[in-house]
Amino acid sequence: MDIYHVWCELKPGVRDMEFAENINVFLGRLREQGKIAGFRITRRKLGLGQPSLGDFHIMIETDDLAQLDAAFQHVAARAGQVEEEHFAVNSMATNLRIALYRDFPDAGRKTGGEKF
Repeated sequence: MDIYHVWCELKPGVRDMEFAENINVFLGRLREQGKIAGFRITRRKLGLGQPSLGDFHIMIETDDLAQLDAAFQHVAARAGQVEEEHFAVNSMATNLRIALYRDFPDAGRKTGGEKF
């Protein structure tokens, strides 16, 4: 499983619940269409956490990099319903930081023969 992480803040005047709903609509549809395996949205609690990462953390799970690339290609078309839903999220967020992580060890990882 690959996990695409997004940390962000909300633009001034954006309501947190509206942002969460837009995330659920956008990523929920991608999940329903099989474009992603799943997602979570979390918010920093009690002010704990690295301030530079932002208040919100969105995790998008994909089975592999091929699924992630297909999801990116789908959204990158910038047309129709997916563009409307992507804009509804993207227009509310600022100071985005992204990262890509994977489950470890990988399912195909072999042990015992490593040279380093």
